[in-house]
Amino acid sequence: MKKKRVLLVILTVGMITGLAAECGSGSGSGDSGSDEAKGKVYYLNFKPEADEYWQELAETYTDETGVEVTVLTAASGEYEKTLKSEMAKTDAPTLFQVNGPVGLASWKDYCYDLSGSDIAGELTDDSFALMDGDKMAGIAYVIENYGIIYNKALLEQAGYTADDITDLDSFKKVVEDITARKDELGFSAFTSAGMDGSSDWRFKTHLANLPIYYEYQADGIDNTDAIKGTYLDNYRQIWDLYINNATCEPTEISTKTADDATAEFVTEEAVFYQNGTWEYNNIADIGDENMGILPIYIGVEGEENQGVCTGTENYWCVNAKASEEDIQATLDFMNWCVTSDKGVEAMCKDMGFVIPFNSNLESENTLVNEANQYMEDGKTPVTWVFSTMPSEEWKNGVGSALTAYAADQTDANWDVVVSAFVDGWATEAAAAK
Repeated sequence: MKKKRVLLVILTVGMITGLAAECGSGSGSGDSGSDEAKGKVYYLNFKPEADEYWQELAETYTDETGVEVTVLTAASGEYEKTLKSEMAKTDAPTLFQVNGPVGLASWKDYCYDLSGSDIAGELTDDSFALMDGDKMAGIAYVIENYGIIYNKALLEQAGYTADDITDLDSFKKVVEDITARKDELGFSAFTSAGMDGSSDWRFKTHLANLPIYYEYQADGIDNTDAIKGTYLDNYRQIWDLYINNATCEPTEISTKTADDATAEFVTEEAVFYQNGTWEYNNIADIGDENMGILPIYIGVEGEENQGVCTGTENYWCVNAKASEEDIQATLDFMNWCVTSDKGVEAMCKDMGFVIPFNSNLESENTLVNEANQYMEDGKTPVTWVFSTMPSEEWKNGVGSALTAYAADQTDANWDVVVSAFVDGWATEAAAAK
């Protein structure tokens, strides 16, 4: 994800007069003299790639309503750390996000019950609400997809199309053929699998979703305190394919960033790039006609019927510890974002989101439309289950082990990955109890 400037949009709200207060203007306490007419909104945004659009939307809302809206965007991979820091301040965020049940466990006491709110009534399906017992603790605000983005023109130059790739075996054949001819072709198969903090989430979280998803499917569960690692050999196969057929040597991935991978893809140094629909604006220079997305195949039986990974880790939560005025102002802002023409256009067009609300617009994001085509063709999307990963510490342990293995690809070093995955899961799950 590209890091964009983080700005604070802080606009002054005038103070209502005693006469206005007596007349019932605004939502202040009603005391005469110097009460604020309205509450304020402070949004801690998770998505760096959408920062500039949230800043513009906040300014638009303030211009229209007079309500002060502040947007702070956390750096990639730093959201939880930033949230903890900001929540400890007097002026804490009134709007924040959690990634699902595991994230909710840490913040549920801060989550206002959204049941019966206007925005809850706009959801297209109740499954997009994050529940804590009977309390609606969060609401998904974007549905996204990820997989292996590819350059159609480069793939054709190599003599293939997406129709030639239906499972891991066929994908491996294409990838290794490109690698064998990379000097002749002038490009590599994969962009760099960067394992610095801006990029490692693609592999320790998003790629790791696949073996977890298939284990859950096989065992008929949707969560566990003790992952078995049934499909970790499959995880190794796809990881090997990524790191041994890329623009850089496997020993170099610890220094590679998300920006490196994006640049390599845009400048046509590589055909394949694992990422998601949120990356569309950053890679649009290759042209819509050249942009496609493939499922992530890991060698599981029946995967030819698999679609791309589809879901969300983005649930809006309202800070229950904020003032009543600020809570109401935040609820109003959220609802405006998903019902007003300007809000919906910003989210669906500018940010490229598919939003789970009645107002969702047909997407102009080619990657979204390609992802949807898999479902229309009867393919089963891979559910985002990484929200059940026990902790950020667990992810970091897996990421470190993957990086060490890449530099020296021995069975012994893969055993360290397995231990980080399985033993680390049990340890972190127990610690969370």
